[in-house]
Amino acid sequence: MSGNLGCVIVAVDGSEESMDALRWALDNLKLRSSTPDSTESSGHFLILHVESPPNIAAGLNPGAIPFGGPTGLEVPAITSAIEAHQKRITEVILDHALRICSERNANVKTQVVIGDPKEKICEVVENLHADLLVMGSRAFGPIKRHKNNGVEEIPVIKIV
Repeated sequence: MSGNLGCVIVAVDGSEESMDALRWALDNLKLRSSTPDSTESSGHFLILHVESPPNIAAGLNPGAIPFGGPTGLEVPAITSAIEAHQKRITEVILDHALRICSERNANVKTQVVIGDPKEKICEVVENLHADLLVMGSRAFGPIKRHKNNGVEEIPVIKIV
């Protein structure tokens, strides 16, 4: 499929569906090659992983501290432990994805962002002017986000 793709983003979340989508992209998409007389660089795959913020990841919403203490505070030790745990999970996910890539000798970069996956994936696609977004399908429907009082759909290939 096409030999002029400059940036293909593959969103991975650790699920087997996302790793299947990565395999599919590596096996079926042809990236742009750089030539000596070309001003464009060669294409690459960007493996994107979105971590949830620690308070969302743990459903952390501490209630009021008993006996009149302050309310709405995050407990730093819990937040720090959640962040460390998420970093370990991210490392495992990216290691798995990079092993898949190494078998295929692909030009690959990685990026990790923190936030709501549907918002962050759309932001990265937009900011990098990606040619294509590939992701595994887990029957959640198309990626949409609200923008300028409308709904914007991101072009995506979903691998079932």
